[in-house]
Amino acid sequence: MIATYAALALGGAASFAAEPAAKGPPGWLTGCWIMKAEQKWAEECWTPVRAGMMLGSGRSGAGESLQSWEANQILPDVEGKPVFWASPEGAARVAFPMVSQGTSEIVFANPAHDYPQRIRYWREGKVLNAEISLADGSKPMRWSYNPM
Repeated sequence: MIATYAALALGGAASFAAEPAAKGPPGWLTGCWIMKAEQKWAEECWTPVRAGMMLGSGRSGAGESLQSWEANQILPDVEGKPVFWASPEGAARVAFPMVSQGTSEIVFANPAHDYPQRIRYWREGKVLNAEISLADGSKPMRWSYNPM
């Protein structure tokens, strides 16, 4: 979950591998994902692509306590380009247009937003990785999810 900055963040600089361009929402994001570290946990779920869009939700906490939650969408803009919409804990939605996409990676960015400014998802086999950072990649926070 992107709004869960401090709960399970793992630092590290982003590295980007060149991949062939893909189009539309990232279907490989579909499913429910979990990350656990002792009592702390983070979960994220994404619906399959339908009508060009995906709906997502996430929550994090420790033990039985909820610390944060978020509702997300990936919707096409007027040109069909995916836009990630984030709404942490019911706040007004913020748009992050897609800036790059490969077969197993997608990056969204909104340099005008305070933090995060960049949202990156990528798959490594069965693992779903997520990273938020400033636009230049500094101050990264990472999550590595396994399928639920």
